[in-house]
Amino acid sequence: MFEAAEIGHNISKAAYREAVPDLRAALLEAQVNLFEQHKTPVLVLVSGQDGAGKGETINVLYEWMDPRFLSTLAFSPPNDEERAHPPMWRYWRSLPPKGRIGIFAGSWYSDPIHDRIEGLISVKELDARAQQINRFEEMLVNEGALVLKFWFHLTKDGQKQRLKALSEDPHTAWRVTQWNWDRLKTYDQLQDVAGHLLRVTNTAAAPWVVVEGTDDRYRSLTVGQVLLKAMQTKLAEVAPPRAPAAPLVRVDIDGRNVLSELDLTLALPDKAYKDELAQWQGKLSELVRDARFQGCSLVCAFEGADAAGKGGAIRRIAAALDARQYQVNPVAAPTEEERAQPHLWRFWRQLPRHGHVAIFDRTWYGRVLVERVEGFCAEADWLRAYGEINDFEHELLEAGTIVVKFWLQISQAEQLKRFKEREQIAFKRFKITQEDWRNREKWQDYQQAICDMVERTSTGEAPWTLVEANDKNYARIKILRTLCEKLEAALSQLPAGSSHALVQAADQVPGQTSKPSKRKAKKSK
Repeated sequence: MFEAAEIGHNISKAAYREAVPDLRAALLEAQVNLFEQHKTPVLVLVSGQDGAGKGETINVLYEWMDPRFLSTLAFSPPNDEERAHPPMWRYWRSLPPKGRIGIFAGSWYSDPIHDRIEGLISVKELDARAQQINRFEEMLVNEGALVLKFWFHLTKDGQKQRLKALSEDPHTAWRVTQWNWDRLKTYDQLQDVAGHLLRVTNTAAAPWVVVEGTDDRYRSLTVGQVLLKAMQTKLAEVAPPRAPAAPLVRVDIDGRNVLSELDLTLALPDKAYKDELAQWQGKLSELVRDARFQGCSLVCAFEGADAAGKGGAIRRIAAALDARQYQVNPVAAPTEEERAQPHLWRFWRQLPRHGHVAIFDRTWYGRVLVERVEGFCAEADWLRAYGEINDFEHELLEAGTIVVKFWLQISQAEQLKRFKEREQIAFKRFKITQEDWRNREKWQDYQQAICDMVERTSTGEAPWTLVEANDKNYARIKILRTLCEKLEAALSQLPAGSSHALVQAADQVPGQTSKPSKRKAKKSK
């Protein structure tokens, strides 16, 4: 992929001076239009070899464009806070909102390249990372983002000469350290790894632009022109209504489904409830104080019919936890800030670090439930959300997060009874709104959406637990018991203080001892 960037591209001073004024004016106009239309975020990834002009190009873009609508996001090795979250967490949180441009100096490509050069991951693992990146970038593009990826290339001799020239100039010598000279020794490895990764991530949604980095003027004009044309094309784009290639069609021939088969008559007497509540709350408290829990985290996702008892169940979980250890995240309609980001962004921000618990009262499944039923998003958007959600949860599991998902189901008759009770009790009236009554009219639509959600997102790694919730005592105990059992099973696979990915433990055959990966083995030396 690098041949076209090794032919000696260059631009004369005169040609450069003539081209820059018009380019700057056009870039500023496009940037202001982008901001005013609030149409799309622009992600500019700047990668490449040392000395190829990454920093200089970013500085030129700041000189040419309005810095009020531009931000640079630089990433060094992850700190303790970032290491206690999924690897993509720090990038998820840094995405620019619609109408703004984010320049990524270092990106989600840096770690895979580094790990492969150091021998910490195999080619197969590198390809797996590449596929995750492809799906992530495709999701960003489907959400309306413009993703531009630049790789600045130098030949080996060109890089050596570049570093030498920089080090000999008193004005730039500070930019070259012994680390840069040491990195020159890995040039061939970087070429092999980067060439492979660029090839498998050069997609139609987010293609790579390889730029020769020898001539500063050529490099700057090339990046400026590519950025300008991409923004102008995006601004002029009139997106046609998207139709799914294969529409989802659900037919329950015998009228049975995962919800109709639940026994909603299940109940638990008060005395037994009190005994079991104390038992399982004590067990949960013990599990989250286990030393092994410091190497992982817990996400509890609650969905359910209106008035199904999510709040009461969450309070029983919280009562067993130290207030400093958990966070309850009630989810309502997205804010303006959240609507300017991908639909998963507001949940990415709330993920717990290792040793902590996040409880979500309503979740990322709103896209395939309320947004689907109420028509708040296009059919193509909620259909692709199933795969995006599965990818998201898989990344959580790989990073050591235990994901436990509950759907609380009640009958229509029980829901009506609870609605009327809420209207009569002063401190519960806030829980019942006109929207709750309106949603009852779409009961069957919601039931179909729930069944589709369970079938498409109940994975072996993060299955749904369907809770018979007509009796609150029974539902609360089933939830606490399930949570304790899943947490205990996950912790049993980990040594004290471990942060091994739980997805590997879940795939392991019972009784079999897993072998540490090269990455973990090398880090432990």
